[in-house]
Amino acid sequence: MSYFRDIMKQWVLLFFLMGCCTVSHAQKVYEFNSTCQQAYQEITKLKISSGLALIQKVKQQNPDNLIPVLLESYVDFYILFFNEDPKDYEIRYPKFSERYDQLLEGPKSSPFYYYCLSTVKVHRAAAAIKFGKMWDAGWDFRKAYQLIKENKKLFPTFTANDMMYGALQAVVGTIPKGYRWIASLFGMKGSLKEGMKTVRGFINSNDPWAKIMFNEAAFIYPYLLFYIENKKEEALAFAQQRKLDLVNNHLHTYMVANLAINNKQSELAKKIILTRNRSDDYLRVSIWDFEMGFTKLYHLETPEAARYLESFLNSFKGKFYVKDAYQKLSWCYYLQGNMAAAEEARKKILQKGATDSDADKQALKDAKSGKWPNIVLLKARLLSDGGYSTDAATLLQGKTENDFLKEEEKLEFAYRMARIFDDLGRDEEAIQYYLTTIRLGENRKEYFAARAALQTGQIYERKGQKATAITYYQKCLDMDDHEYKNSLDQRAKSGIARCKGE
Repeated sequence: MSYFRDIMKQWVLLFFLMGCCTVSHAQKVYEFNSTCQQAYQEITKLKISSGLALIQKVKQQNPDNLIPVLLESYVDFYILFFNEDPKDYEIRYPKFSERYDQLLEGPKSSPFYYYCLSTVKVHRAAAAIKFGKMWDAGWDFRKAYQLIKENKKLFPTFTANDMMYGALQAVVGTIPKGYRWIASLFGMKGSLKEGMKTVRGFINSNDPWAKIMFNEAAFIYPYLLFYIENKKEEALAFAQQRKLDLVNNHLHTYMVANLAINNKQSELAKKIILTRNRSDDYLRVSIWDFEMGFTKLYHLETPEAARYLESFLNSFKGKFYVKDAYQKLSWCYYLQGNMAAAEEARKKILQKGATDSDADKQALKDAKSGKWPNIVLLKARLLSDGGYSTDAATLLQGKTENDFLKEEEKLEFAYRMARIFDDLGRDEEAIQYYLTTIRLGENRKEYFAARAALQTGQIYERKGQKATAITYYQKCLDMDDHEYKNSLDQRAKSGIARCKGE
């Protein structure tokens, strides 16, 4: 009998322990309380240290709250995304999987269950891209898409779904031909129209979650407007209309400065970068020197441009845009007539960085060619890219194709004239030069003809002549084996989707 009593005691103890474990598991919660919200706000301003301090406070208050796990994922994502340090990668990248497993312990009855899992997968995928792990990124994006789609089905009134779901839907709907295998392989189908409708609804909503998550949404939405919908002025106007803090929120500072540079508004970008809060409270990043280098180069201020670019290259630990930066540095010295320094910078293009971006691929190709660009055309290009269209036009005034001996220079001259007239609002003259560019370059490997077709499509889209616009967007897609193929295809595909209302 004593033997059976001992057995019974052991079973009772076992059930008690199991019960404790079950209770402990059941106590896991997703509580996005006021302290978590404060931490989220700090992190999405890139004030990482203060965000981490608040996360620790939340953990002390309730160790079973899983929202700090999500917030730590944001921290790792921003650090890896902006700095690309391989040492950080070794430590932080594995934590995405660890956090994913931690989040699986939460209650499925919460709308945050699948939401958090999806967000961590997006963070992991974006970080993977930065470190050249494209296959891993594809699988993670697929999983993220599936998870947020399921969450939207289970919790249709949980508006926090809309930002991520809409963004993924819009991007998947415009994947270029070079990456379409990813969407096909992973069974992802998107819609530009529906995706943007969902994101727009969220950004304009008075819902509490839309207000809490505004920092992040206001970072994503302008990029979608700019690159997916081709509403460049609207994307930049958004920052002003919504009174984004471009001084104390470095995430928004970066976004608007970046879009301004890509919209040929170098002076605006320069002003934004220089007036940001310089406090040490913010994540230290090298991107400010990179962007300042471009704004100076676009105004042909080559000594200052070289100083900023060298500062970026000396401090940046990653590989994205490194070859591009060395190319721009080589141009600084080339325009100054310092060929020894120019050649030295060009050698670094062959040795440093990676070729995951189109800009880096182009820099490597140019370096391998051993050719230096025509100085007049290079200056016109830089001035035009910086938004100094009148200066660029003055530089090329009175010149014709006959002033250039090489076929590639004749082609580039036509393209530069087209872009200048386009920027000056002289559409008919721009179209004529774009058509010349297409005629001269559609069977060549330079990107000029494909970009000319894209720009022509955009002019006709602005005029409301959508059928003609589609013709030129398709012409861009039909051109193969040229520079910037993937990025130009994505923009052309977006244009067709817009014109068709898809």
